[in-house]
Amino acid sequence: MPKLDLTKVPLKTGSIYPEPYASQMAGRSSLRLGAAGGLTQFGANLVILQPGAMSSLRHWHAAEDEFVMVTQGICTLVQDAGATDMHPGDCAAFPAGNSDGHHFLNRTDTEARFLVIGSKAAHEVATYSDIDMQVEMSGGKARFLHKDGSDWSGPR
Repeated sequence: MPKLDLTKVPLKTGSIYPEPYASQMAGRSSLRLGAAGGLTQFGANLVILQPGAMSSLRHWHAAEDEFVMVTQGICTLVQDAGATDMHPGDCAAFPAGNSDGHHFLNRTDTEARFLVIGSKAAHEVATYSDIDMQVEMSGGKARFLHKDGSDWSGPR
Protein backbone atom coordinates (compact mmCIF):
# COMPACT_ATOMS: atom_id res chain seq x y z
CA MET A 1 0.00 0.00 0.00
CA PRO A 2 1.43 3.36 -0.92
CA LYS A 3 1.61 6.33 1.43
CA LEU A 4 -1.85 7.70 2.21
CA ASP A 5 -2.54 11.13 0.73
CA LEU A 6 -4.38 12.83 3.58
CA THR A 7 -5.71 15.49 1.22
CA LYS A 8 -7.69 12.74 -0.54
CA VAL A 9 -9.13 11.08 2.59
CA PRO A 10 -12.73 12.29 3.03
CA LEU A 11 -13.36 14.42 6.10
CA LYS A 12 -16.16 12.86 8.17
CA THR A 13 -18.31 15.28 10.13
CA GLY A 14 -21.47 14.85 12.10
CA SER A 15 -22.45 12.07 14.44
CA ILE A 16 -24.50 8.89 14.52
CA TYR A 17 -25.86 9.93 17.92
CA PRO A 18 -29.57 10.66 18.20
CA GLU A 19 -30.58 14.16 19.22
CA PRO A 20 -30.11 15.96 21.49
CA TYR A 21 -26.57 14.51 21.49
CA ALA A 22 -25.69 14.70 17.78
CA SER A 23 -25.62 18.49 17.81
CA GLN A 24 -23.21 18.43 20.77
CA MET A 25 -20.54 17.03 18.41
CA ALA A 26 -20.25 20.30 16.45
CA GLY A 27 -16.59 21.09 15.81
CA ARG A 28 -15.53 17.43 15.72
CA SER A 29 -14.43 15.76 12.51
CA SER A 30 -12.20 12.85 11.55
CA LEU A 31 -10.17 11.27 8.81
CA ARG A 32 -10.82 7.50 8.61
CA LEU A 33 -7.22 6.53 7.85
CA GLY A 34 -7.58 2.79 8.40
CA ALA A 35 -10.54 2.56 6.04
CA ALA A 36 -8.71 4.70 3.46
CA GLY A 37 -5.85 2.19 3.60
CA GLY A 38 -8.15 -0.81 3.27
CA LEU A 39 -7.75 -2.05 6.85
CA THR A 40 -10.49 -4.34 8.16
CA GLN A 41 -9.25 -5.69 11.51
CA PHE A 42 -8.84 -2.39 13.33
CA GLY A 43 -9.71 1.25 12.85
CA ALA A 44 -7.30 4.16 12.79
CA ASN A 45 -8.81 7.63 12.77
CA LEU A 46 -7.34 11.10 13.06
CA VAL A 47 -9.84 13.07 15.15
CA ILE A 48 -9.86 16.84 14.76
CA LEU A 49 -11.32 19.02 17.51
CA GLN A 50 -11.98 22.69 16.94
CA PRO A 51 -11.81 25.00 19.98
CA GLY A 52 -14.58 24.06 22.41
CA ALA A 53 -15.37 20.74 20.72
CA MET A 54 -15.60 17.28 22.29
CA SER A 55 -14.64 13.95 20.72
CA SER A 56 -17.73 12.02 21.84
CA LEU A 57 -20.00 11.53 24.78
CA ARG A 58 -18.11 9.94 27.67
CA HIS A 59 -18.19 6.19 26.95
CA TRP A 60 -16.54 2.79 27.39
CA HIS A 61 -16.43 -0.31 25.19
CA ALA A 62 -17.42 -3.85 26.20
CA ALA A 63 -15.48 -5.66 23.45
CA GLU A 64 -13.08 -3.20 21.81
CA ASP A 65 -9.72 -1.88 22.93
CA GLU A 66 -8.85 1.77 22.15
CA PHE A 67 -5.48 3.53 22.00
CA VAL A 68 -5.06 7.30 21.64
CA MET A 69 -2.05 9.51 20.88
CA VAL A 70 -2.31 13.30 20.79
CA THR A 71 -0.66 14.65 17.65
CA GLN A 72 -1.43 18.39 17.81
CA GLY A 73 -2.58 20.88 20.43
CA ILE A 74 -3.87 20.01 23.88
CA CYS A 75 -6.67 17.48 24.43
CA THR A 76 -8.23 17.18 27.86
CA LEU A 77 -9.02 13.56 28.73
CA VAL A 78 -12.04 13.27 31.03
CA GLN A 79 -12.57 10.06 33.03
CA ASP A 80 -14.30 9.10 36.29
CA ALA A 81 -11.39 10.46 38.37
CA GLY A 82 -11.33 13.83 36.61
CA ALA A 83 -9.55 15.63 33.80
CA THR A 84 -5.97 15.30 32.50
CA ASP A 85 -4.40 17.53 29.84
CA MET A 86 -2.60 15.60 27.13
CA HIS A 87 0.01 17.13 24.83
CA PRO A 88 1.53 15.95 21.52
CA GLY A 89 3.12 12.54 22.06
CA ASP A 90 1.03 11.73 25.14
CA CYS A 91 -0.84 8.41 24.92
CA ALA A 92 -3.76 6.72 26.65
CA ALA A 93 -5.09 3.17 26.47
CA PHE A 94 -8.62 1.98 27.18
CA PRO A 95 -8.92 -1.82 27.51
CA ALA A 96 -12.21 -3.46 26.53
CA GLY A 97 -14.53 -4.00 29.47
CA ASN A 98 -13.07 -1.24 31.67
CA SER A 99 -16.16 0.75 32.73
CA ASP A 100 -14.26 4.02 33.33
CA GLY A 101 -15.85 6.16 30.60
CA HIS A 102 -13.68 8.60 28.67
CA HIS A 103 -13.78 11.38 26.09
CA PHE A 104 -11.62 14.27 24.97
CA LEU A 105 -12.30 18.00 25.05
CA ASN A 106 -10.53 20.88 23.35
CA ARG A 107 -10.56 23.61 25.97
CA THR A 108 -8.07 25.78 24.06
CA ASP A 109 -8.45 28.41 21.34
CA THR A 110 -6.54 26.38 18.72
CA GLU A 111 -7.28 23.15 16.83
CA ALA A 112 -6.30 19.88 18.51
CA ARG A 113 -5.85 16.43 16.95
CA PHE A 114 -5.40 12.88 18.15
CA LEU A 115 -4.95 9.49 16.53
CA VAL A 116 -7.30 6.81 17.83
CA ILE A 117 -6.77 3.14 17.06
CA GLY A 118 -9.37 0.57 18.00
CA SER A 119 -10.22 -3.04 17.42
CA LYS A 120 -13.24 -3.90 15.30
CA ALA A 121 -15.32 -6.46 17.15
CA ALA A 122 -18.03 -8.27 15.18
CA HIS A 123 -20.47 -7.24 17.92
CA GLU A 124 -19.87 -4.33 20.28
CA VAL A 125 -21.77 -2.47 22.98
CA ALA A 126 -20.59 0.95 24.09
CA THR A 127 -22.07 2.46 27.23
CA TYR A 128 -22.35 6.21 27.78
CA SER A 129 -21.30 6.95 31.33
CA ASP A 130 -23.22 10.15 32.01
CA ILE A 131 -26.57 9.44 30.30
CA ASP A 132 -29.04 6.57 30.00
CA MET A 133 -27.84 5.32 26.61
CA GLN A 134 -25.87 2.50 24.98
CA VAL A 135 -25.12 1.74 21.35
CA GLU A 136 -25.01 -1.79 19.99
CA MET A 137 -22.90 -2.16 16.83
CA SER A 138 -23.39 -5.22 14.66
CA GLY A 139 -22.75 -5.63 10.95
CA GLY A 140 -21.76 -1.99 10.67
CA LYS A 141 -25.15 -0.82 11.94
CA ALA A 142 -25.86 1.09 15.13
CA ARG A 143 -28.83 0.48 17.41
CA PHE A 144 -29.32 2.85 20.32
CA LEU A 145 -30.76 1.51 23.58
CA HIS A 146 -31.43 2.62 27.12
CA LYS A 147 -29.17 0.98 29.69
CA ASP A 148 -32.00 -1.39 30.64
CA GLY A 149 -31.92 -2.79 27.07
CA SER A 150 -35.11 -1.12 25.85
CA ASP A 151 -35.12 0.71 22.52
CA TRP A 152 -33.95 4.32 22.66
CA SER A 153 -36.88 6.68 23.10
CA GLY A 154 -35.00 9.85 23.97
CA PRO A 155 -33.57 11.17 27.21
CA ARG A 156 -35.41 10.05 30.35
